[in-house]
Formats: sequence, C-alpha cells, structure tokens
Amino acid sequence: MNTIISPADLHIALQQPQHSIVLLDCRFTLGNPEAGADSYQNEHLPDAHYLDLEKDLSSVATSHGGRHPLPDVQKLAQKLGSLGINADSRVVVYDEQNGMMASRAWWLLRYIGIEYVQILNGGFNNWKQSGYKTTKSVPAASPQTFVPFVQQDWGLAGVEYVKENLHNPNVVLVDSREKKRYLGLEEPIDFVAGHIPGAIHSFWQDVLTSEGLWKTDKEWKEMFSAIDSHAEIIVYCGSGVSACPNVLALKSAGFPNVKLYAGSWSDWISYRDNPIEKNS
Repeated sequence: MNTIISPADLHIALQQPQHSIVLLDCRFTLGNPEAGADSYQNEHLPDAHYLDLEKDLSSVATSHGGRHPLPDVQKLAQKLGSLGINADSRVVVYDEQNGMMASRAWWLLRYIGIEYVQILNGGFNNWKQSGYKTTKSVPAASPQTFVPFVQQDWGLAGVEYVKENLHNPNVVLVDSREKKRYLGLEEPIDFVAGHIPGAIHSFWQDVLTSEGLWKTDKEWKEMFSAIDSHAEIIVYCGSGVSACPNVLALKSAGFPNVKLYAGSWSDWISYRDNPIEKNS
C-alpha cells in the first residue's frame, strides 16, 4: 500500500460501490486553534469527519511531555470508534498544512493498530484545485468498537531513552525544525533555543516538492543517503508534530528502525539539566 494517495486515485476509490474508506480532516493552525474546525465547518471533503490536533491528537500539556503530548490511547480509540473506525478500516487523512497534521494522525493511527492509513497528496487544497466536490454537510457516523493494539515496534522514544543514547554511534538524532531554530539563532515558541547534542538537521518541509506535494521514495532515499541504513533513527521537532513527515519519509525510504521522540524539544528543555547545543 502506498502511504500517499493522489486526489484522482482517492476520487476513483470513493466512487466504488460500498467503499469502506473513512476520511479524516485534520486541518489545524498553530496559534489559532479554532481555525481548523472553522475551515471544516465551512467546507470539507464529502463524508469527512474532523479531528482536532489539540483535542483529539494530543493530550493536555503539563510540566513535562512537550507542548503536544500523545493522546491517551483509549480515549483516541473511543473517538475513532465513534467515527466508524476500527482496526480493519481504510482511513485517508488530509490537512492544508503541507501534511504536518495529517502525518501526526497517520503516525498515531498506525501506532494504535490501524494498518491501512493513507495521506491525501497536497491535502485539501489539491483536492479542490483538482476540481473535486466539497461540502458543508457533516456526515453521520456508524460507530464501531475499536480495541487499540499499540504497535511497540512502530517506534516511540521517550526523554530517558534519548538521553541514554546521546553518545551511541549507532543512533542518529534528526531535528526537523527550521534551520535557525536548530542552530539556536532564534526560538519563537519555546523558552530555550538550540538542539539536542549530536542531532543532525533535516527540515521537515524538505520531504516535499516546491509545490507542496510529497516527494518519491527514491528521492527520500537520496535525501537521507548520508544516514547509515542500519542506524536507529530518532526524529524530533518542537512538539512531536512536524517530526512526523520526516518519520514517514524515512520509513518509506526503507530505514527499518525509526522512532518518534513525541515530546521533542519542548519536552527536552523542560528538564533543566538536559544538555543543549547551539550554532553547530
């Protein structure tokens, strides 16, 4: 199964009689938490349901765990079940933030046991520009019982695990934030600038083309060719959201051992004794 699906292929699939695809609209604007839901209410793909980054795809932030801690697994499963999703569902997620929010949803759904999850290439805007219909109608759901089964091998790293492997030559840390934030030259969001010692930089939007479409597996392999294919890779960003496109690209490029540091930089700096690097 290709993780990325084009608007044309999705449109064809949705025309099939008795298709079982569940669409999830994950649009969300950081700094304007109501914008995504407002956009959904105004216009969305037919039969799409809405998932909110902070209400559904995260739990409430506390002193540790970062700005977007992972949601409670049972709570997320109940939410998905209420939208007609179970472990056997085919799910397609989309946003209009270059795949950032959709990737977070993709990672979470795969993590709790849903295997058939795809991301709409180019998101909502590409769908609309391709000439396909949108609607304001909120669909009814056929609730399902979804029993989550956490995929331990899917790859999740916590702060202690990261600390233990800071000097492990077989572990590669990848910082997905903008270069200026990685270098510690500016920090518009978190209270400490810099990066985790030893981390390399790979801005998450570099997995996309200049048109905002996902690059190919071959292009991702070339993009990450400097990383040992046998290495364990831990990807982080500011709060565990924009790291997810890099996780997707690395996995698709054939790297077998890729983990998400879900708390990311905002969790790392919540422990005052954790080391940081700047201008490297």
